[in-house]
Amino acid sequence: MTLPHISDPIIGDKASVDAIEHIIVPRMRDIGAFEVHRALPAAERQMIGPFIFFDRFGPVMMKAGQGMDVRPHPHIGLATVTWLFDGVINHRDSLGSEQAISPGELNWMTAGKGIVHSERTPALERASGQNMFGLQSWVALPKHVEEVAPAFEHVAHEKLPVLEDHGRKVQVIAGQLYGAKSPVKTLSDLFYGDVRLEQGASLPLPLDHEERGLYLVSGEIEIAGRVIEAGKLVSFKPHAEIVVKALSASHFILLGGEPMDGPRHIWWNFVSSSQEKIEAAKEEWRTGKFSIVPGDDKEFIPLPP
Repeated sequence: MTLPHISDPIIGDKASVDAIEHIIVPRMRDIGAFEVHRALPAAERQMIGPFIFFDRFGPVMMKAGQGMDVRPHPHIGLATVTWLFDGVINHRDSLGSEQAISPGELNWMTAGKGIVHSERTPALERASGQNMFGLQSWVALPKHVEEVAPAFEHVAHEKLPVLEDHGRKVQVIAGQLYGAKSPVKTLSDLFYGDVRLEQGASLPLPLDHEERGLYLVSGEIEIAGRVIEAGKLVSFKPHAEIVVKALSASHFILLGGEPMDGPRHIWWNFVSSSQEKIEAAKEEWRTGKFSIVPGDDKEFIPLPP
């Protein structure tokens, strides 16, 4: 498996000038310990493929004694995807899972009919302080598996495929990219990849999926004659030929997949094709009917007004 070059049959020598659909500027939100930049859902697009939520948090330096404390909270109808560039987070959930996640590792939690989890800074890192930087995204589940049994999967760094050549490096986080497939089990046809290009390197994007997006973490890139700066999410028109050129050393995320089987309702931590299911989940959380998180059952995030 190798990465394509501009001369390869996957793409022509130039991307169409109208290949870009939207350039989305994320909204900033303060969640206490740090700010997050929310790119999805946006006014321009609710989803790119099944990706319905995309947050960047940090980079932020947490001093000794400080930490992340996302108390137990519920999810339905989605899978959460945690991907770190710096720092360590400890995940616990109502299945009894407990897993520390570090940069380059994947936490994939399928909520399905309902799960509760918490995310906190481990004791050692809390005592010493650490830099935190990463992404949290949600993948909406297809209608026929929205109420699947919840599950949790952790994939170590060395088990995720990496393709590398000529100043280009692609790590396949989930789904399939450039013929390489991640081992994590997904319930829809999608792709999610971490890409690093040296200055001057170019990378054609696959035409395998109808909905494709790119989030630029750092650096500066050029697509179809347009310069994209760090912190922007770009969505592309279906079947458009895309070549990404790095104007400086650049780091970006590729995401997308096939269009979802209809729109989704999203409220707080709940995603569903049915508003009634969201209302039922609200009531279950309000009345304490969700399962608890073993080892982290002394507090929780209340249902918002």
